[in-house]
Amino acid sequence: MMATMLLSGCSHINDGRQFNTTFAEANDLFHQGSHAAALDKYSEITEKYPAKADMALFEMGIIHAHPKNPQKDYQKSLECFQKLIRDYPESVYRQNSEMMIFNIRNVALKDQTIAAQQSQIETLQHEVQGKENVIVGKANEIVTLQKKNEAFGKKIEALEKKFFDYAIRKGSVDRILIEKNARRLMLISQGEVLKSYDIALGGNPIGPKERQGDNKTPEGTYVIDGRNKDSRFHLSLHISYPNERDKKRAKELGVSPGGDIMIHGIKNGFSWVGDAHTAVDWTKGCIAVTDEGIEEISKLAPNGTIVEIRP
Repeated sequence: MMATMLLSGCSHINDGRQFNTTFAEANDLFHQGSHAAALDKYSEITEKYPAKADMALFEMGIIHAHPKNPQKDYQKSLECFQKLIRDYPESVYRQNSEMMIFNIRNVALKDQTIAAQQSQIETLQHEVQGKENVIVGKANEIVTLQKKNEAFGKKIEALEKKFFDYAIRKGSVDRILIEKNARRLMLISQGEVLKSYDIALGGNPIGPKERQGDNKTPEGTYVIDGRNKDSRFHLSLHISYPNERDKKRAKELGVSPGGDIMIHGIKNGFSWVGDAHTAVDWTKGCIAVTDEGIEEISKLAPNGTIVEIRP
C-alpha cells in the first residue's frame, strides 16, 4: 500500500511538471510568432489538464485576437473567453475574459465599419472608371481634403505639444478631479481644465468604497502619495485612500477599509486595446486610463497633488 501511495504521489508531481513544461513551450511559441503551433499546444493542455484549462483558454483567446496573428479570428477568440466564463465561473481569469469580450466586440465592429467604408470607396472608384473628367475632379477633391486633414492634424499635434510644454514649464497641475458617473478624469491647474481622459472604474462602481474586496472606487478627497514605475499596469500613481472618514466608516461597519487604490494604465501586454478598455469597468477599485494617458498624468501630477473623486 505504501508503494502505491508513493507511486501516486510521483505521478501527481510528474503531471505538474509536464503541465508547466507544456505551458512554457506554448508560451515560447507564441512569443516567437508561431501562433498556430502555440494554439495547438494550448489545445493539448485543455485536453490533458482540464482542471487548468482556464489558463490555456485565456491564452488561446488572446492569440486568436492578436493583431500580429495572420489568421486572426475574433469569433474563435470570443468562443474561448465565453467557454472560460461558462465552464470556469470561479477562475481568476474571468474578469479579464469579460473585459476582452467587450473589447473584441468593439474592435470587430470597427473592422466591419472600415470594411464597409472600403467597399463604398471601391464602388465609387468603379463608377468613375472611364470618366476622365470626373476622375480628375474627384482626385483633386481627395488630394485637397487629404492635405487639409494633414494640416489640421499637424496643428492639433503642435497645439497639444505647446500645451504640455507650457504645463510642464508652469510647474504642474494642482488638482485631479475624477467624476465617476461621467467616467472622466480631469487635470486642473489654477481652476482651469488642462485636459480630460476617459476612464474605467472598479467592477462595482456605484457608491464609495467601504471595505477590502468590494471592487468599489473611493469617493472623497485624497492626494497622490507615491508612484510605481514597475507597475503591472504600465505606470501607477498611489492615492492616499483610506482617509480618516473612510477609516471611521469601516470601523463602524467592523471591516477593513482596504487600500492600494491607484490611477494606472492598462495591464501589461494589453496596451493594444487602447481606448476600448473603457467599454467596461474592469479594475478592483482603481482608476484606469490608457498607457499614453498615465504617462502624461505622471509627468504633470507630482506627489502631493490633490485628488478629488466625486460620484
